[in-house]
Amino acid sequence: MNANVYVIFFTVAVAHFLALLSPGPDFLLIVKSAMRNGGHKSTGIAAGIASANVLYIALCIVGVGHLLAGSIKIMIALKVLGGLFLIYLAALALRAKKGDYKKMALAEGSAAPSKTSWAKEFSVGFTSGILNPKNLLFYLGLFSLVLTGEVGLPFKIFLGLWMTAMVFLWDVAVIYFLSASPVRRRFVGVAYYLDKAAGAVLGLIGLTIVKSAIAK
Repeated sequence: MNANVYVIFFTVAVAHFLALLSPGPDFLLIVKSAMRNGGHKSTGIAAGIASANVLYIALCIVGVGHLLAGSIKIMIALKVLGGLFLIYLAALALRAKKGDYKKMALAEGSAAPSKTSWAKEFSVGFTSGILNPKNLLFYLGLFSLVLTGEVGLPFKIFLGLWMTAMVFLWDVAVIYFLSASPVRRRFVGVAYYLDKAAGAVLGLIGLTIVKSAIAK
């Protein structure tokens, strides 16, 4: 690898990690799942989000991302579906009863406080990630740095695998921090209100996305 490739990797890696630190719909879903379901089941949502990311990364590597981003109809459809999905998740959070949170302080390995499953959490994570047009546009912008004749396909694939791994590992780290028994016991008193707040934010984000898509 020449020096330019190392510079590209450092630039993309730093930009990607900073994006992970920025709270968005995916992050809010991870927090909600960790607080309600504990570590094991919530890793499903992390795996789902990572899978959606790797799909968009693959599309950008092969150049399909440019075609999708260039299609106004596809981008509007993604925005509308994504916004409606966030509104749906917000409605579920806002409808939840205070009694649903009574067992949230249970230690890992005890009876789960919700009836969800790893597969259901995976589907929620994947749907959220794939219906978020910002993910496609973000990766398209990053890969515009590396989609040149100087950079070979192996490096592009390595970069895609690196970013996918970072998405999954960061999300799992957040999940296990929030689902740890001491942390959960501290949060149990405010979990109901945090979930409501997260639901309200998700709903506002969803409404904003749908409104902007319709306006265009």
